[in-house]
Amino acid sequence: MSTPTTGVGVGALDAVVLDCPDPRALAQFYAALLGTTVSSDEDSGEDGAWVSLEAAPGGVSLGFQRASRYEPPAWPDGPPQQLHLDVAVTDLVASHQQVLALGARPLDPITDPQPGDTRTFRVYADPAGHPFCLCRC
Repeated sequence: MSTPTTGVGVGALDAVVLDCPDPRALAQFYAALLGTTVSSDEDSGEDGAWVSLEAAPGGVSLGFQRASRYEPPAWPDGPPQQLHLDVAVTDLVASHQQVLALGARPLDPITDPQPGDTRTFRVYADPAGHPFCLCRC
């Protein structure tokens, strides 16, 4: 186990970037999911290969980068996921319906949540296949 350090780091986390086949489409999905907007610098880079979301001042941005040979992770087994995002929600039943309408696919469980369920999180795949969780806060 490492000893915690304090002081000045090398840098500050600026963005989390997801590889995908269509950066604009995935940015629009996450903008709707998170209640934010696609950045004014959308489609910067070569041929729309990079799109990002507006970040709160001092916050971490979410970016999307075109990967021409992108292969989505297979959840829970198969090509490994590299990371996943946890999205805090207050109502898993309503949020479930909203993410399905946006194009998400349920991974675990695949059945619809019911009022009174005690499960605190549900796993989904975004339209490009990246796993993410809705977590009851």
